[in-house]
Amino acid sequence: MTTLADLWPPAGLSLTCGDLELRTPDDELLVTLAQLAAEGVHDPGSMPFFVPWTRGTPTEVARSVLTYQWGTRSRMAPDAWALELAVLRRGEVLGIQSISSTHYPRLRTAESGSWLGRRFQGQGVGTRMRLMVLHLLFDGLGAERATTGAFEDNPASNAVTRRIGYAANGSEMLLREDEPSVNLRYVLTREAWTARPDEQRLDVTYTGLEPVREFLQIT
Repeated sequence: MTTLADLWPPAGLSLTCGDLELRTPDDELLVTLAQLAAEGVHDPGSMPFFVPWTRGTPTEVARSVLTYQWGTRSRMAPDAWALELAVLRRGEVLGIQSISSTHYPRLRTAESGSWLGRRFQGQGVGTRMRLMVLHLLFDGLGAERATTGAFEDNPASNAVTRRIGYAANGSEMLLREDEPSVNLRYVLTREAWTARPDEQRLDVTYTGLEPVREFLQIT
């Protein structure tokens, strides 16, 4: 019998490490993620995202999660893709960890992004889920560089990035909610990843990795 993962391999991708699991969300899981986002992702007085998808009523925020995730699925191709992975701890949904890239087979570079439900922040989950997706990127998908960014007034995100070992890679001025804001850029090379300290070497188990590599034409 043909399954969704047979036709669209990202549907079968998952990573596990201890009590954390990262996996591609199905529609049922997307509803849970949408409800979690509607409960709050950050202080209403701040905006950590370039696209202010967390603004609006709870229903509007929940719908923005669904429409973004559905759109990302439909646009996925070897030269432009985003792996959006739900983060679960002992089965409880905590948020999203993503990696995205353009021209990956040639450039071997991808960008990470994430969000956690506000009630799950400050528990060390952000560092672990980023390390897990970096294991996927470098060890599973053969990356040479990982990039990321955070606005300078987002100390939690910047702290996780620096703790993992990314190097500063300049900054850019962006219009965030129609106000100029400094976005700090970071890069993590394969050499730096290989030289990371022992406490960042996780035991990550993959399911469905090889079909995803074939789907994305990663050789």
